[in-house]
Amino acid sequence: MNFTFVTLFSNLIEFYFKDSILKKAINEGFISIDFYNPRDFSKDKHNKVDDTLCGGGAGQLMFPQPLFDTLNDIKAKHKDAYIIFPLAAAKPFNQNDAIRLARKKNIVLVSGRYEGIDERVIETYADEVFSIGDYILTGGELPSLVIADAISRNIDGVLGNKDSLNDESYNELATNKKMLLEAPSFTKPIVFKDLKVPSELLKGNHDKIRGLKNKMSMCKTKYYRP
Repeated sequence: MNFTFVTLFSNLIEFYFKDSILKKAINEGFISIDFYNPRDFSKDKHNKVDDTLCGGGAGQLMFPQPLFDTLNDIKAKHKDAYIIFPLAAAKPFNQNDAIRLARKKNIVLVSGRYEGIDERVIETYADEVFSIGDYILTGGELPSLVIADAISRNIDGVLGNKDSLNDESYNELATNKKMLLEAPSFTKPIVFKDLKVPSELLKGNHDKIRGLKNKMSMCKTKYYRP
């Protein structure tokens, strides 16, 4: 899987791939990343990429030309490029999307800045648009990272243990089962400051353990997502 990030600030994204699981995934060839800066494609003598909004309004908007040329260049190099725009006004990104998109070969994530991106760019190039939540951020870099991370961990080989993907929150989305949040998890010590691990988890009866985890999942889901 190759991720191409279209961003004015590649340093906000690049650092995330320099440690832990995603660094290992790059080193072992499961994923790769590259970056395109729309300023490099601007025909303005000052490499400008933004302008005032038509019809008035506060702030600046990224105008079409640099992004059109950027995305045309990417599509010329990657015929199978699948272009995603993280946007505030879009459908929610979920685990089912992450699993589905993990089967792609080339994903392009376009990060907006300022007041966003001229709609003509989105209408022309977007294969999908996603929101990561009902709030506004200063740019699209964080949503791009969230989407890339969620997709990456569903690519075969990225997680050392495939079982790590089982029994996660939202995992049932992929199999059309009832969605439950993941059950609470515990580790050693068994007792810490008079707080104890549920005894059923310590007895080795896997049927009862599954039953307890299912009950805890249902309680957690009912509380947080009634």
